[in-house]
Amino acid sequence: MSVPSGTVWPMLQALLDLVLPVECGGCGRPGTQWCRSCARALGDAPATVRPRVDPGVPVWTLGPYRGSHRRAVVAAKEHGRRDLAEPLGVALGAAIVRLRRWGELPAGPLSVVPAPTRARAARARGGDPVTRAVRAAAAHDRALRVVPVLETARGVRDSVGLSAAQRHRNLAGRVLLRRGAGVPRERPVLLVDDVLTTGTTAAEAVRVLVSAGFRPCGVLVIAAA
Repeated sequence: MSVPSGTVWPMLQALLDLVLPVECGGCGRPGTQWCRSCARALGDAPATVRPRVDPGVPVWTLGPYRGSHRRAVVAAKEHGRRDLAEPLGVALGAAIVRLRRWGELPAGPLSVVPAPTRARAARARGGDPVTRAVRAAAAHDRALRVVPVLETARGVRDSVGLSAAQRHRNLAGRVLLRRGAGVPRERPVLLVDDVLTTGTTAAEAVRVLVSAGFRPCGVLVIAAA
C-alpha cells in the first residue's frame, strides 16, 4: 500500500516523538518543545537588577534563575536543546523592544555581543547557546547586529561553585577581544548572557569592550541568580 507523500513527514515526526519524546524545555510538559505558559513567563517585562559587581552600565533580566527560566537555560546549555534558541531569542528580542520603547536602550541600530564562554565548553555543547539565541533574536529585528567579539583565554575555569572573589580572579585579564574583530565601534553595544550571578563576567566584558573603543549601553540576561 502506498503512502501519500503529504503524510510522510507527520509519520516520521510521530515516530521520532516515540523514540525521543518532545517536551517543553521550560517545564517538561510533553508534546511541545516550548509551551505557552513558559513563553508568557519569559515574555514578562525585563526587570532592572543591581549585581554585586557593578559593570558600570544598566543590567536587566528576563526573570529570576528559577522555574522555567532556570530549566530553559540548563536545557539549552547542558542538555543540547538547540531548538530552544528560537523561543529564547524571541524573548530576548521582545525585551529589547520594550527597553527601547521605555527609552532605556537607544533606538536604531544596536550591536549585540554575546558574553564570552570557554572554548572547550562551547565545543562540548555544539556551539554557544547564547550566541544561537541572540542570532535568533536578530533574525526578527534588522536593527540588531550580532557581533561575537569576546572570548576567554586559556585557563579560565567553570564558574559554577566559585565565590565572588574566586570568579574575579578567574576572569581578571582573561576576557579578550577576538583577533581580527574589525567591527565598527560607532554602534551602541548590548552585552547578552544567559545567567547573571555576581556580575563579574559582565563587568570584565564591559571593561574590555570600553578599552577596545566600543560603547556598551547595557547588559541583558535571561535569568539572574
